[in-house]
Amino acid sequence: MTELVQLEAAKTSGFDTHHPPEKELLEDCVHCGFCLPACPTYVLWGEEMDSPRGRIYMMNKISRGESPLNERFREHIDHCLGCMACMTACPSGVQYNKLIEDTRGQIERNLPRSAEDASFRKLLYAVFPHAGRLRLLALPLLVYQRTGLQRLVRASGLLKMLPRRMAAMESLLPAVPSKLFQRLPAKITPAKPRLRVGMLAGCVQQVFFQHVNQATARVLAAEGCEVIIPQQQECCGALMLHSGLEEDAAGLARRMIAAFEAASVDIIVINAAGCGSTMKEYGYLLRDDPAWASRAAAFSAKCRDISEILSELPPQSPRHPLPLRVAYHDACHLRHAQGVYEPPRALLAAIPQLQVAELEEANLCCGSAGIYNLLHPEPASQLGDRKVENLLAAKAEAVVSANPGCLLQLMSGLQRRGASAMPAFHMIELLDASIRNVSAESLLQQRH
Repeated sequence: MTELVQLEAAKTSGFDTHHPPEKELLEDCVHCGFCLPACPTYVLWGEEMDSPRGRIYMMNKISRGESPLNERFREHIDHCLGCMACMTACPSGVQYNKLIEDTRGQIERNLPRSAEDASFRKLLYAVFPHAGRLRLLALPLLVYQRTGLQRLVRASGLLKMLPRRMAAMESLLPAVPSKLFQRLPAKITPAKPRLRVGMLAGCVQQVFFQHVNQATARVLAAEGCEVIIPQQQECCGALMLHSGLEEDAAGLARRMIAAFEAASVDIIVINAAGCGSTMKEYGYLLRDDPAWASRAAAFSAKCRDISEILSELPPQSPRHPLPLRVAYHDACHLRHAQGVYEPPRALLAAIPQLQVAELEEANLCCGSAGIYNLLHPEPASQLGDRKVENLLAAKAEAVVSANPGCLLQLMSGLQRRGASAMPAFHMIELLDASIRNVSAESLLQQRH
């Protein structure tokens, strides 16, 4: 009888039977509206269907067979940044992350995209999760930047002639490091190790933000951690999962789990918020896989953001003064998806003479949101400009965050505002500078 009921439900639902948004999770939403002022797209447009409450309402209608799974619904789901600020604001504990990811999987399986949209997305999927391909792509970009061609192109107005998505990609280009093929060693052992940690290298992070990975490894070693960096690790699957490509994400998750199982570490340290939120959810992603479900849950239980593990370890390295005023920007996938708020602030507060300013509208996304700023450059730029205005109002000398995507988005927004002289740092870079007694002047000069 139960199977018959399930079959009847499947016939009436607009979703297919593979991981539809769970009805129990949909029913947790009481439509109170606390999520509305926390939602970036609702703040921008004031449109009910572009709020978490509205999207859940539409999911419910489709689940009951009262509305079709169509392009109009996809448009409202595509508008969602997946910042999860609604989860922080929700008094009912709605697990919006699970709902939106399962819904995006339904859309990608059942609604073909236009040739142009599909091609652009495939380009991103073919490049960003692959560090080797990113390095090859970065070679001509290094020439583009170092020869002065980038400055010439930007000054000429040629970028206005490009498709908006391609122009957005150019505007978000970070400074390409000269040592593109440099990699961290497989192991870094301090004099007296007290913890054995595995470190995620990341994709974009290990290519364009090598300095952040290097600072992370130095700080961990200075705090008595033996750092293991599995050389065979690949992408964590965050981009695929957040885009509805569940099977691709699951395959990457299995390979990541296997790589770190072989390393036999106590803790897995992550310095990119988007990666961390995904890796902490591997247990849910692989919940139906009998061979991997328990392994995934055990893996996720070991995952910590760099700020979490350093906050848990009693400090053993002295902190030297760093007389700077910085503005701290919460990365959404750290603050909202992982619920990590106090640890980065506590670490920054422990640096002598460092002043940390909080931003207005701190809970509002900067517009980065993985590849959202590439897929939807206009609303992403509006959010980025809004964040930059609040940043400049803080009268800071630098901006600090905990996610590479946020740093790129903020730097792009500062460039548009004509305030590109304000540098952006990962939180771990300031802690590293304090431990190594690097002066504030030297730290700022590294970005100029």
